[in-house]
Amino acid sequence: MNESAPARFDLLEEPWLPVRYLDGSAGEVSIRTAFRRAAEIREITGELPTQTFALTRLLLAIIYRASYDPDAAGWHEEDWGTWWRGGLPVADIDDYLDEFSDRFDLFHPERPFFQVADLRTAKGVTKDTAPLIMDLPSNMRLFTNRAGAESLRLSPGEAARWLVNAHAFDPSGIRSGAVGDARVKNGKGSPIGVAWSGLLGGVLVEGRNLHETLVQNFVMPGTYLEADGATDLPPWEDEHPDSAAERPDLVPHGPTRLFTWQSRRVRLVAEDRAVVGCVLANGDALRPQNLQRFEPHTAWRHSKEQTRKLRKTTYMPREHAANRAFWRGIGAILPGAPSARKIDGVDQNEVPSIIEFLGQRILNGDLDENHHVHLRAIGVIYGNSVSVVDDVVDDRISLALALLSTAHPELATAAEDAVQLADDGVRALRTLAGNLAQAAGGDGEGARARAEEHGYSSLDGPYRAWLAGLDAQSVPADALAEWRGIARNTLRALGGDLVRSASPTAWVGREVTSRIGTELMNTSRAEIRFLRKLNAIFANDTEQPRGEDTVS
Repeated sequence: MNESAPARFDLLEEPWLPVRYLDGSAGEVSIRTAFRRAAEIREITGELPTQTFALTRLLLAIIYRASYDPDAAGWHEEDWGTWWRGGLPVADIDDYLDEFSDRFDLFHPERPFFQVADLRTAKGVTKDTAPLIMDLPSNMRLFTNRAGAESLRLSPGEAARWLVNAHAFDPSGIRSGAVGDARVKNGKGSPIGVAWSGLLGGVLVEGRNLHETLVQNFVMPGTYLEADGATDLPPWEDEHPDSAAERPDLVPHGPTRLFTWQSRRVRLVAEDRAVVGCVLANGDALRPQNLQRFEPHTAWRHSKEQTRKLRKTTYMPREHAANRAFWRGIGAILPGAPSARKIDGVDQNEVPSIIEFLGQRILNGDLDENHHVHLRAIGVIYGNSVSVVDDVVDDRISLALALLSTAHPELATAAEDAVQLADDGVRALRTLAGNLAQAAGGDGEGARARAEEHGYSSLDGPYRAWLAGLDAQSVPADALAEWRGIARNTLRALGGDLVRSASPTAWVGREVTSRIGTELMNTSRAEIRFLRKLNAIFANDTEQPRGEDTVS
């Protein structure tokens, strides 16, 4: 692969961040323009949602550094309200970027952005750009929309986006053995795990425009987030020469380092104003245990296994589950939800600090508790020993900020109780489908899985709409009663469809063996049990579940 000295590509001035404007049009902007026109931009986009997460956090890292006051040894809490009401501190951001402007050149000969200038293997081997492109698995190129050699020839802007994404979400696996990395054996870099953001169940707060999004995702260091401005540095402020060597003593001291953590060592190979190849090697490994004081964009779960292993209370990032809608785990992100309960004196869940901080902003009067936001879940599902990307999670829920405030724990409880009702109801539908299949002579497993999927998909839209309708004026008991009716009617209709589609064999039935023994199972008995179960699940507190003889 022939290399040529590329022209300068200044990420501060050149358009490369993909955006969608408030009028629906799309475009690309530079870093400076993103801040200056934040009120006109709807959101940062990208080839994959992971780019949105990584690029948004890159902009947040710049705000953290630009707003840090070394004379006060910290940040000014009152600035948050000023930014929310009056706009981002663009002048301070510009001054900060001026100071480090040469560090944002993608092709700088000595300090290329997010790269190591002299990164190389012992044999001088470079690869094409496929290792950077997360939707182009190197061993599954038939399963992608990219085609032909030109698909691997990237513009500088596209290469920059995938570069940032790789540092955040690159899978584990063997990487190129870089000269200077003591971990290299036989010319290869052994797996060190996925990149930092890949360990998270990422949660971003989305406002009506980029200005609101950035401010609402900025957690002022203090009560909910720790940061040492003297040591919480992004890579462009590091004064030591970039090298391939691992930095085992490097630890995060705040969100800025985590937002820009160099999980990999990279060098882009340019040719004729395009990026045509790369060297991708291992970077700085990072263990996720107990970093909740520094990482604000994920929920955390108490880990009994890690607690025993480390002999201290230990929390791990709560990752997103494959094929599970965001709303089904809503208790993990609401401060007042029952899932945050203590067991043996230990909190079982810690919500993202962005959520806690926004709740505090309501109490401080900076935010209206009935103001609505989108919470966006972004994450990666890895497979094959976390060496490949199986799926990308991207989901949103809309809710009023009142649900994030500790002043309204009963709203959070209602939201989580509604999910539990949905789970119980879908479980009843699943049992009905299994019983009908067994009555017809099948084993029921496939029918149960299909009914579960259909149940949750049918409740998905109604739950999201119900959740979005909750606000500070809602009466939680009345709201939950409304949800009982919605869910019961939805699931009863689905059960009726299953019964109507049952085969003649199922109406006759057959003997089946269950935990309670052997019994005749047929369509009528399966339906009666299903309706009794629904009545028991969705009865109001003052209602008594109806018996089998009252079910029509």
